[in-house]
This record gives sequence, structure tokens and C-alpha cells, in this order.
Amino acid sequence: MKTEDKVLIFDTTLRDGEQAPGASMNEKEKLEIASALERMGVDIIEAGFPVISDGDFNAVKAVAKAVKNSTVCGLARAIKKDIDAAHLSLKNAKKARIHVFLATSKIHMQYKLRKTKEEIIQMAIDAVKYARSKMEDIEFSPEDASRSERDFLYKVVEEAIKAGARTVNIPDTVGYSMPEQYGDLIAQIKNNVPNINKTVISVHCHNDLGLAVANSLSAIKNGARQVECTINGVGERAGNASMEEIVMALKTRPDFFGCSTGIVTKELCRASRLVSKFTGFVVAPNKAIVGHNAFRHESGIHQDGVLKEPTTYEIIRPEDVGFMETGLVLGKHSGRHAFKQRLALLGITLSDEELDKAFVRFKSVADKKKQVFDEDLQAIVEDETKVFQKAWSLESLESKSGTHINPDVRVALKYKGKLKVKNSTGDGPIDACYKAIDDITKIKGELLDYSIQSVTQGKDALGEVTVKVRMKGKVIIAHGTSTDILEASAKAYLNAVNKVLSGLKE
Repeated sequence: MKTEDKVLIFDTTLRDGEQAPGASMNEKEKLEIASALERMGVDIIEAGFPVISDGDFNAVKAVAKAVKNSTVCGLARAIKKDIDAAHLSLKNAKKARIHVFLATSKIHMQYKLRKTKEEIIQMAIDAVKYARSKMEDIEFSPEDASRSERDFLYKVVEEAIKAGARTVNIPDTVGYSMPEQYGDLIAQIKNNVPNINKTVISVHCHNDLGLAVANSLSAIKNGARQVECTINGVGERAGNASMEEIVMALKTRPDFFGCSTGIVTKELCRASRLVSKFTGFVVAPNKAIVGHNAFRHESGIHQDGVLKEPTTYEIIRPEDVGFMETGLVLGKHSGRHAFKQRLALLGITLSDEELDKAFVRFKSVADKKKQVFDEDLQAIVEDETKVFQKAWSLESLESKSGTHINPDVRVALKYKGKLKVKNSTGDGPIDACYKAIDDITKIKGELLDYSIQSVTQGKDALGEVTVKVRMKGKVIIAHGTSTDILEASAKAYLNAVNKVLSGLKE
């Protein structure tokens, strides 16, 4: 395939995706996602907005140091202090990019920036030149491009390229465009910007009207060769264009688009689960590509067709996106070697210490469940190999509750080898449990959100609890798994406490 037919994937899960309310991630979680993106073959990873906070700066710096194959990008407004912060945070990157943005729509210029067209053009030129003095790979975005006056937009883009921008991004910042309009905008930029052939046209679409993916694909059809997107479509307001949907659309319909990406698609489901775990945003069952129901058929006609020939109702093979069937893999008599071998087949690599912890937990689960599935193994590993230190651990939990009984819970926690026990009552067993943990740890939490979903099917399925808690002024997202829902709830809440004690910034 020709070079010009490759579409670069610019993933902004760690920057725009994290801006979704409640999706804040700590540095270690960002590093784990960055590793997944690099393993997947993402071309550019936008790791954050370095000037915005020390946490963002340090996270971009850490990602820049850890990532070797993908380009690591930092966002900056068209002002020197932002560009300096981005440059400093990217100093250790093997391949680095500064992404400069400046609003160009009339409404933004008038009410937000209060600048004239001439001032905006000069700001763009100065910012790109200054960024270019720091490094070669510079991207420029005229924010709210889809609502900008076209002739003015053409001029800004032309001047940004002259100043040294290698990539020009055309954002549909508020998700206002229709696919036909947006595709035409890209086509007209190609026709009306004289030096456009010196740069890559990128697109960044928001999903306010549910058209982010459609707009991105329309842009590709009209000549865009970089797409800015996020795993699971996470992002501000209604989110960004979904990376997995764009990638699989191009892979499934090369006859229509004539383009490809370098993405290892078998990693898509794994990355989706990771982002869901760290943001606390559950993936909808009917979500295209990575939803649990994406490859399930209930209609008898569909089932019959798929059994005879999968392509009758499946245009994508489940295995191509890493979708796992719920197949029995291990049981309570399985040994450490078989456990390690199965994890390797799932693409999971652990240190000896992590493997020991996960294996002990696997044995405990296997004693409670007759059948242990791949999804169970993933949940066990995620639960036992935390990206924070476990200061407090759950030793035991006893509960007494019922229709006409005031819930009474006894919680025993271990801290630095010492056992601490507390009995508590509450509106329900979970409320009582959390009050007991508050009393023992002396860290009071405010529960903002609580959700539970089964990891696999069946009455003995592992339950995965996700909590969003405010503790010591921080909003923490944490998880816990168990075949016992109360135990899973306790583990999730206790993991939130441990996150706070680890000093991890959210």
C-alpha cells in the first residue's frame, strides 16, 4: 500500500479523554494506558496538557520517557509559557511533538480571545515559529475550525504551514458539522491552501450530535491522513471520535476508503477494558466493536446463519479485535505453570512477585467457582497488580442483614501487620461496611458513585464493583472484584483509601 494511503492514528485518550468529567487518571494509570497504546501501534500519543498542572506536566514527562516507538505529544496554547512547558516535559522523548492550538471562529475570537483576525494570524505565526525553534515536529490546530469563516481559515492554515507546522489539524470542536459539510471543508482546504501539500491534514471531531466517527471518516475520504480519537470515544461532553470504530471501519471497508492504519487490532478490546477500568466509565453492551454484545446473536435466524457461515451476519471476526469467548480455561486443580501459560496467551506478562499474588487469588476464586474464564483471569490480575501500594488489606468481613434486620457488619483490616476490627451499622450492609472502614482507617470518604457488573455469566460469577469517592479533597476511582458482592464493595472502597495514602494525584 502506498505511503499516502496510511492514516496516522493520533490518540488523545490521556489528554482530551481525561477531560471528561470524572475521568481523571493518576500518573501510573496513564503510563499503563500509554504502554497499551504503544503496543497497539498508535502513531502519536497526546499525553496531556503540560502547563495546566504539575500532575499533567509530570505525567507527560513520564510517558515521554517510557514510550519508545510512538511519538509523544504535549498540548499548548499559542503562548510562550505553554510551549515552554510542553517542550520541557518532552525533553526525554525519543520522538516528540508540540501541538499548538488557537481559536479561529468568529464567536471564539469575539467573546473568548477578544482579538481581531490580523492579531489571530500573527499569534498563530509567532506561536508556531517559537515552537519550531524548540523542535521540528509541530502541529497547529485552528480551534473551532468547522465554524470559522473559510477564507480566514485558509489564510491561518497557510501562514501556520509557512511558520513551520508539519501537521495542520481541523477540529470540529463542538461537534457542529454534518459529514457532508465536514468532508467538503477538508476538500476545500486542499484546494484553497497553496502550501497544503507540505503538511499532513488531521481531524479532531467531537460527538455532540453523535457524528464524530462519521465526520472523521468523511474527512479521510476527502484527503485527511491523520485522525485524532480516543479509546471508547471518551472525552469532554459527549466525547470524541472512537478510535476502535474508525480503525475497524478502515480495515473492514478498504474498497471504499482505500486507506489503512498501523493499528494491531487484536489489542482493541484489551485497551478498551483498561480505559474503562481507570476512568470508571462502563462500556455500553451495544457499543460498536468493543461492547459485550457486539458479536452476540440472539435471533434464531442470525444464529443459524452464523453457524453455517459467520460472514452472513458478522462483518468483523471477533478475534480480530481481541474479543474473547467465555471459554473454560482453568480450575482449582490447575497449577502455577498452567496459570502463567494461560496469562501469556491472553497477552498478560507479570513479574514473579505479581504472578505469585495473582496465583494465590486465582486459587481462592477457583475454590468458590467451578469454572474460571478468561475474563475472570483478567479481573483477578487487575485486582491484584494494582498501580499503588496496599497499605490496608481486607482480612475478613462478616455481615448480618435482612428485610427486618438492622444491617450489622464486622470488618477486620490489616495495617503493617496489625489487625484492626470494627463493627458498624448503616442503611444497608455496604453503607455499614464503608462506615467501619472509615472508622478504622480514619479517612472519611464521600461516596459519589457506585456501580457493579458481572465479569462473566452465571450465579457464581465474579462481580466487579467500581466506586467514585471523594477523600481528602480528591476524587478517587477504584475497583474491587469477588464472587461476594459485599467483599467486592469493601475491596473497591479500601483500594480508594490506599490510593489516597499512596499520594497518587487524580
